Amino acid sequence: MLVVTIVALMSFMGVLTETSMNVTFPALERQFHVSLSTVQWVTAGYLLMAALVMLTSAYMKRRFTNRQLFVTSAVLFIVGDLLCATASVYPVLLAGRLIQAGCVGLCTPLMVNIILDVVPRQKLGTYLGIANLIILIAPALGPTFGGAVVAFASWRMIFWATLPLAIALLVLGQGRIKQYTPTQHYAFDWTRFFLLAIALISLIVGLNQLGTGDWRGFLLLMVLTGAGIAAFIRLSRNATRALFELNVFRDPAFLYSFLPYIFLQFANVGINFLVPNYVQEVFGATSLIGGLVLLPGSLFNGFGQPVYGWMLDHWGGKVPLYIGDLLFTLALLLLAVWGNHLGVIGVTVAYLIFAIGRSMAFSNTVAYGLKHMDKSVQNDANALYNTGQQVFGAVGTTVLALMMGMVHHPGASHASNVAAGSGWAFTLLVVLGLTIFGLFHRLLNLPRKQ
Repeated sequence: MLVVTIVALMSFMGVLTETSMNVTFPALERQFHVSLSTVQWVTAGYLLMAALVMLTSAYMKRRFTNRQLFVTSAVLFIVGDLLCATASVYPVLLAGRLIQAGCVGLCTPLMVNIILDVVPRQKLGTYLGIANLIILIAPALGPTFGGAVVAFASWRMIFWATLPLAIALLVLGQGRIKQYTPTQHYAFDWTRFFLLAIALISLIVGLNQLGTGDWRGFLLLMVLTGAGIAAFIRLSRNATRALFELNVFRDPAFLYSFLPYIFLQFANVGINFLVPNYVQEVFGATSLIGGLVLLPGSLFNGFGQPVYGWMLDHWGGKVPLYIGDLLFTLALLLLAVWGNHLGVIGVTVAYLIFAIGRSMAFSNTVAYGLKHMDKSVQNDANALYNTGQQVFGAVGTTVLALMMGMVHHPGASHASNVAAGSGWAFTLLVVLGLTIFGLFHRLLNLPRKQ
């Protein structure tokens, strides 16, 4: 647990800076003179880069030692911290965030892989819950921390404050990170990696083009995305170099846990962007209040993880998965129908319900899926879980940012237009909640494996 804690704390630092930046968007727009669709790349680009690194995690696990991966991730975070803290123009800030994304891209799969190496299958839910507790405290602290920093100092202090902690973790981890499985030399499949990278980047950039009204660019990039994925699948049939095994999608336990997992992440990252900006734009709240709105729900999200994992290990999947999705969907329905009448306190309560339901279902979706997979494919499944989490987090931010600003009724106030656009975004998430229920039904009725 000490080793897992050190690795998880480094991931915590990455998530903390990511969620802290969500409430700084208005300040960044003013300082760098960029639009919301541009500044949201601070989050979307970060998640996309983390996803590309996570694509390699199955290969990294077999090729490099745990200590090498940890040290590399810590160095990437420190370099990114320095770039962001001293950025005088927006491209430098974005470059720093993309470099920092490598930290989460390496550390999050590393933490899970260490648990898979040493924890018996019947205790996976509890141990994954404890590990996720450390990482998921960051969303609880991030928006509040970011809002307070912007209100009382400068957004740059987000990076100056985390720098000494990252250095301390680097020093602490070097002497304690151990190796539990042998490593081997593998030839990395750069061709398939670049095809997937092109597809994912085209997807996110293409969605962003909708914000500028460039339909031609959007369609062109969607075609490029489809072509990249098709070429990747074709090459994977006869691949001899290492990346990850695509055959894991043939395992129903993976497929019916992977889809709800990425949909829940789409909703979570999108809502964490949408709600702070929603209360600022619709109700005139400050950036500090925008961050505080997420605090109660995020605390339950983080500190509830060991309890939710224990529920899975002792009661099976139906209780946490069905109840979690029910709470998730009801909260979003409340925001979709009455959001602009709830006020700041009402939105805070709705987000609290959303966060409890989402977190109850989220980590247990992965734990339940891993419990029902063969050990031989767990590392590949973990790579895809983490990659999908980052990609759909980036997609969620991009799509909900577009929907938030898509309504332009003549004569209506800016607050009314934002409320109307956000209402459509909340409705989309309600539909996702209903879809997740159907996927959970399929997952929970699969034949059990010994």
